[in-house]
Amino acid sequence: MEVRRTAPVKLVVPGERRDDLHESARQFLHCANHAAEFCWDERSYTNCVTANSTARDALYEELRAETELTANLVQEAIRRAVQATKGVVKRWKQGKRVSQPEFTSWSMVYDKRSATFYRNKVSLSTVNGRVECEFELPADSPTPYERYVLSDEYEFRASTLQYDKATDEFYFHITTRKDDDDESEGSADTGHQTVLGIDLGVNSLAVASTGTFWQGDEYDHWCREFEKRRGEMQQRGTQAAHNALLRLGKREEAWRKQYIHTVANEIVSEAVEHDCNLIVFEDLTDIRERLPDAKWHHVWAFRRLYEYISYKGPEQGVSVVEVEPNHTSQRCSRTDCGFTHEANRQGEQFECQKCGYEVNADYNAAKNIGVRYARKRKHSLRSSPKSGSGDAPVDVRINGGMLNGESYQPIAGD
Repeated sequence: MEVRRTAPVKLVVPGERRDDLHESARQFLHCANHAAEFCWDERSYTNCVTANSTARDALYEELRAETELTANLVQEAIRRAVQATKGVVKRWKQGKRVSQPEFTSWSMVYDKRSATFYRNKVSLSTVNGRVECEFELPADSPTPYERYVLSDEYEFRASTLQYDKATDEFYFHITTRKDDDDESEGSADTGHQTVLGIDLGVNSLAVASTGTFWQGDEYDHWCREFEKRRGEMQQRGTQAAHNALLRLGKREEAWRKQYIHTVANEIVSEAVEHDCNLIVFEDLTDIRERLPDAKWHHVWAFRRLYEYISYKGPEQGVSVVEVEPNHTSQRCSRTDCGFTHEANRQGEQFECQKCGYEVNADYNAAKNIGVRYARKRKHSLRSSPKSGSGDAPVDVRINGGMLNGESYQPIAGD
């Protein structure tokens, strides 16, 4: 069994070399988008290029000539485009709406040749030679970097350099792997794990299988306020209003990121508090289609929340995985029922048409998300709903605290 771990590390980049990284990322995205255009054929998915060797042979020399990137960075940009095209083709075959992959987020992928590690720093390839960046590690030890990157048990894989515009900081997400027949997928230290299911939605930004809700009211309110202010400034049409609009945009972006960071921290804390080793989300690939009422800032929040938890979780010994989203909102989460029908969900409420079980719809979905992964991997679901959720009382857990993936027992109070 292959075990993968990602260690997020904040980089201290020399001031005079920051522009080199920015220019490298710009050229990397250019290569990735050029490759995506080459791989894409809107007429039929059978005409799309999904073989890395085909794209590399056709594009490598051209992209090397028109950029200042090293050979390895060019190859990683091509590989990123091919992988994205594969994902789109898979959805296309399923009859889903698709479009050509496009890369806009600041990021670069480094392999073991373009990134050279030392104990407290890393040397990265750029368009202007290599730049050495020291690590800014938390005081607590062992850190994920020490546990995985410096461990002889784990092997370095391709990793991602990202830039946070709101904080003006660079982060390196270092991916490692090892083969271990004794570990189950997604486990941190042992084969049997405890799962926390998370459902993302419009009315409730996030709901955990423990019954904890993160409401979206405040988030929606301030997004509307920022939108209102933007509209007022745009109507003025003056240079001063334009400058104020730019400042407002930066404040809004910083606020939204900080808000989602806070929610991400609380979800990770929820997992730690309930001794969960895994946080399970639905696959976000088709989130726009599944939530037609979601606005752009909702979808942005969902993706950011998953991204933040993906690197915050491992710092606390919690892994993050995704499951298929099919029918999680329509299935009855009672362990002795499981009846699935579209009539079960009525807006924010869930009422099973078979057994009559009534509960908040998002909480029901959160349990189903966790159950789906727990059942497949024979792990346990943490389900300790709060009072008033329409389910079990506080601190009552399935099967004496767990829902075992091998044999289900009813929740006390069901």
